[in-house]
Amino acid sequence: MKNRMGYFLGALILAVCISCKDTKSTETEKEEEEKVEIVEEKEMKLKGEEVSYSTDSLQMKGYIAFNENATDKSPGVLVIHEWWGHNDYTRKRADMLAELGYVALAVDMYGEGKQASHPDDAGKFAMSVMGNIDVAKARFNAALEMLKSKDQVDTTKIAAIGYCFGGSVALTMANTGAELDAVAAFHSGVELPVMPNEELTAKVLVCNGAEDPFVSPESVAAYTKAMDSIQADYKYVAYEEAVHAFTSKDADSLGKKFDLPLAYNKEADQKSWEELKRLLEDVFKSEE
Repeated sequence: MKNRMGYFLGALILAVCISCKDTKSTETEKEEEEKVEIVEEKEMKLKGEEVSYSTDSLQMKGYIAFNENATDKSPGVLVIHEWWGHNDYTRKRADMLAELGYVALAVDMYGEGKQASHPDDAGKFAMSVMGNIDVAKARFNAALEMLKSKDQVDTTKIAAIGYCFGGSVALTMANTGAELDAVAAFHSGVELPVMPNEELTAKVLVCNGAEDPFVSPESVAAYTKAMDSIQADYKYVAYEEAVHAFTSKDADSLGKKFDLPLAYNKEADQKSWEELKRLLEDVFKSEE
């Protein structure tokens, strides 16, 4: 009887010890997981700062966003503004890209940070760039060199994205043979001063509104035909019920103010951003 009792007590003590050990092990694992999470949180420290760069004749004011705690070099992305000029919207997109792990430069294609307050001025500013391809190239290349000069940037992995006017700039620069891995254009015209040709090496994404009156079916047909003729790697997406400027939350108010067919479309905005994320992931991961 004593032997049985002793055995029972021994087994009970052993079970308690194992239970305590398992509990401590579980607690230790949780503590370690929490420490890892804390470290990961510390690793992502976003920083945004204004930068200046120039061509031979013009000073430009940009904005660069990146993870200040990144230990490895990251792909760089140029963000080109709408015809309104370099504004908070462009900077917001740069911040969003930085949150994804990229170094993003919101560029200034007009110089001196100039912005338009009326469509008439915006049109003039845009034409002063797109009407002179040499001017456009000089300003784009100045931004590209600024981005590449940053220590955080992997200069072998560069993309450019743009909105409206900026999308046309990005597409045109890719067609001139700019060394870009990927290009994305949102609510962008595709009747370009330099159409797709053998100089194009970037993978291309175009996201437009199916109901955008500024993008004619004829221009889309001509663009996609040119892309197909050179067997370009591209994707053209047209979102139903989306009009011009569908990614901008200011589109509704601007549309009403100037009686223009502009409107924000949440679904198209989110879907097009997911398309961009996939494009950048596919391009940059394939190069690793």
